[in-house]
Amino acid sequence: MYENSTELRVRYAETDQMGIVYYGNYAQYFEVGRVESIRQLGLSYKQLEEMGVAMPVIEMHIKYLRPAKYDDILTIKSAIKELPVGYKIEFIQEIYSEQNKLLTSGKVLLYFVDMQTNKRTNIPEILLDKLKQYFK
Repeated sequence: MYENSTELRVRYAETDQMGIVYYGNYAQYFEVGRVESIRQLGLSYKQLEEMGVAMPVIEMHIKYLRPAKYDDILTIKSAIKELPVGYKIEFIQEIYSEQNKLLTSGKVLLYFVDMQTNKRTNIPEILLDKLKQYFK
C-alpha cells in the first residue's frame, strides 16, 4: 500500500458565512492530496501531461463527518491500496483536524487517458515502476 500525508491551512475564501469549509472545497482538498502523493513519488501531474497522459476523475465518493473551519490546519491522507492495473487508479482519502479527528473520508477513481485520442490508456510505466516498491 502506498500512503502520503499533506498539510493544508483552510483559507477564508473556502468557508461559508459561519466560517465552516464549504462542502464543494473538499474535492479540491482531495486533489491537493493526490497531486502531492504523485509528487512524493518523484513525478508530477505536469510531467504526466507532458508525456501525453491525463488523469480525469471518473467517480468521487465523500462522507462528511465533522466540519473544518477557517484557519484550521488539515492533514490530507491519500492512499493507494491496490497496485493500479490497466487504465485506472483509485485513491482512498481522509482529512483530519489538528486534533487528529477524522473530518472527511472518501475515494476517488481516476482513469489514465491519452491526451491525443481522449481514449483510456494503461498506467504509464514510470508511475507503475515507482509504485511497485510499495506492493511487495
